[in-house]
Amino acid sequence: MTEWTWEYNGYDPADARLRESLCTLGNGYFATRGALAECSADEVHYPGTYAAGVYNRLTSQVAGRQVENEDMVNLPNWLPLRFRLPGDPWLTPDTATVLDHVVTLHLSSGLLERRTRYRLGAGRALLVRQLRFVHMADPHLAGLRTEFTAEGFSGTLETEAALDGGVTNAGVPRYRDLDGRHLTHVLTGTATADTVWLRCRTRTSDVRIALAARLTSPAPVTIGDDRFRAVQTTRLELADGRTATVDKIVALHTSRDPAISDPLHAAVDRVGRAGDFDALLAPHLTAWAQLWRRAELDVDDEAERVLRLHLFHVLQTLSPHTADLDVGVPARGLHGEAYRGHVFWDELFVLPYLNLHFPEVSRALLHHRHRRLERARTAAWDAGRRGAMYPWQSGSDGREETQQLHLNPRSGRWLPDHSHLQHHVGSAIAYNVWQYCEASGDEEFLHTKGAEMLLQISRFWADSAVFDDRIGRYRIKGVLGPDEYHDAYPDADEPGLDDNAYTNVTATWVLARTLDVLRGLPEPRRRELAERTGLDEGELEEWDDISRLLHVPFHDGVISQFEGYAELAELDWRGYRRRYGDIRRLDRILEAEGDTVNRYQASKQADVLMLGYLFSPAELQGVFGRLGLSLDERIWRRTVDHYLHRTSHGSTLSGLVHGWVLARARRADAWKFCQEALQADIADIQGGTTGEGIHLGAMAGTLDLVQRGLTGLETRGGALWLDPVPLPELSSYGFTLRYHGHWGVRLRLERGLLEITVPASGRSPIEVHLPDRRTVRVEPGETGRLTLPD
Repeated sequence: MTEWTWEYNGYDPADARLRESLCTLGNGYFATRGALAECSADEVHYPGTYAAGVYNRLTSQVAGRQVENEDMVNLPNWLPLRFRLPGDPWLTPDTATVLDHVVTLHLSSGLLERRTRYRLGAGRALLVRQLRFVHMADPHLAGLRTEFTAEGFSGTLETEAALDGGVTNAGVPRYRDLDGRHLTHVLTGTATADTVWLRCRTRTSDVRIALAARLTSPAPVTIGDDRFRAVQTTRLELADGRTATVDKIVALHTSRDPAISDPLHAAVDRVGRAGDFDALLAPHLTAWAQLWRRAELDVDDEAERVLRLHLFHVLQTLSPHTADLDVGVPARGLHGEAYRGHVFWDELFVLPYLNLHFPEVSRALLHHRHRRLERARTAAWDAGRRGAMYPWQSGSDGREETQQLHLNPRSGRWLPDHSHLQHHVGSAIAYNVWQYCEASGDEEFLHTKGAEMLLQISRFWADSAVFDDRIGRYRIKGVLGPDEYHDAYPDADEPGLDDNAYTNVTATWVLARTLDVLRGLPEPRRRELAERTGLDEGELEEWDDISRLLHVPFHDGVISQFEGYAELAELDWRGYRRRYGDIRRLDRILEAEGDTVNRYQASKQADVLMLGYLFSPAELQGVFGRLGLSLDERIWRRTVDHYLHRTSHGSTLSGLVHGWVLARARRADAWKFCQEALQADIADIQGGTTGEGIHLGAMAGTLDLVQRGLTGLETRGGALWLDPVPLPELSSYGFTLRYHGHWGVRLRLERGLLEITVPASGRSPIEVHLPDRRTVRVEPGETGRLTLPD
């Protein structure tokens, strides 16, 4: 294993799902889990393939109720390639003796390699080496090369390749009571002597899907017909010590693709025109080399290997190909079926990284949100509100997809799910609009689609705020915060909490920032926007008033998570850890005991502390100052300490946020949480969840921790602002940025020295602000070396 490879030695069925997730290959258009090609979906293996934005909606009977769910669809499996000696069972690691097994993920080249030696009897073995790619240059292609080497024998090897349309969504045990049969009208056929095809469609969304596969073998290829499967077979004559190679090239298209007339014709045509495996490999490697150059990362620590793996999976889910698609950020990547492939608020942790490397992808993801602005306005209207109420979970069309029921696997009970009350997702979208425009300088987007989203999100918050004469402030009631453990007051008849601090503070920020944007618009554009939306000066004055008078509760000198938080009981944390060990999912433990986490001062993940993740200390103090509230360093440190001891970290995002906040508030403790964020998926710290799909927000967040968290990097006012926080464990690092049209801007921090290199171009110089009030301008083609204050 090297810094550019990720390797697994030996075959372990217990770790198969985890390895398959972490060995997923993708290109932003589609991805395929790293399952072995000879293994079918079962309790051990799950060879899923997912195309970005392909969803289907089904209704299931669950716990006596009709439940509707939209899922990212598991597409026909293009991987199958199995083999055996004539008359023997098909060889798999679960049915045959494995002498050696190594799986290597090559990060630099986007290739998955496996080497397996099967024992075939006394003194005989079969060495199987496979090389796989999901093409990064042509997003519709994938390839599988299989090399068979006979050891100690010569003879015939039967090989069968297939496209399998008999798949279902069955990758998450918790969802097994839900209907997972998303594909229908599966048909197969032959295009040429070496090429077969399979087509189908989704049952309700009616997305047409087509795959075509070309098989190249040293022996004749025979085409077979099996229900739901397009089959190709070949009989290889192996000679002792000699290698025989079979190549499988696959093309995938759906009816969502632009510039095609029919997915089947497009897939057959593309695979027919594609070169052989070696010819396709060259542009694939070039595409990956370009990605790595644009996202260059250099960290003088063991963490670099993990960061590079995280970057690899971010790029496979959200590549430059994503810029051509109408898709959001699936919380679990294109790596599995957890969360049903839905879009949450995870883009809040993803876009800040992409903004400074692949702004065209960020822009496309924000376009996705803008296309669903009207749906968000409809949702607000249905709830009796003005403006736009974006959903907590969404899929294809922007409607609320949050499940009505969720299963507690510890108790076996299906429980009501109220997480759709997390309206703060709108603030996350507004934050991303602002961050993208500041990092990219894209005024055109800010003045058009960005301003429209900001306006309607602000309108929703203003209409949600109710003035309370008793305290002389506005209040936002009946919501959930990021914590998710608390969805109601103890013994309350209705779900929802009042004055969640995170929700109210971010709403204040959104209202204030929107006022800045609207007042800064060119007058003709502002008039157009006002005419289209019915905006007038009176409404803006109301927003300004609300943004200065929203209620933020405090108790005992710390920010309260929500109004009434202080009245909740303290949990016996030591006792629960002693009884259960891992209490990350404390909510499930308490529910199984007949109790509820709503009664306790206990959080699943960072809630109040998320404010320290989103905003620099100065900006956060400014937001509180706008509200007429003091937030000095002493109050913030007490707040950090309070929640640090009352959080179970039941989300992979929690360690990331705590590490980010503690880097400034309590530096000595920061690295423990940074390490947890780095280990979240590779060590599967959530107890089996990574096998259902990686945690994309946490992966991108660790990259942003190095990029913005430790550097204190802000993009505002057309300049870069830096306020580094050196951690002993990560004191030397460098990365490349794309900023305001400058490509390949290189920053390097090491031992109190900042080096910034701006490649030669015709652009204006970059202005850099440091915390000691120094300002420097670095011209294109120059390198600035700056000593940082202690």
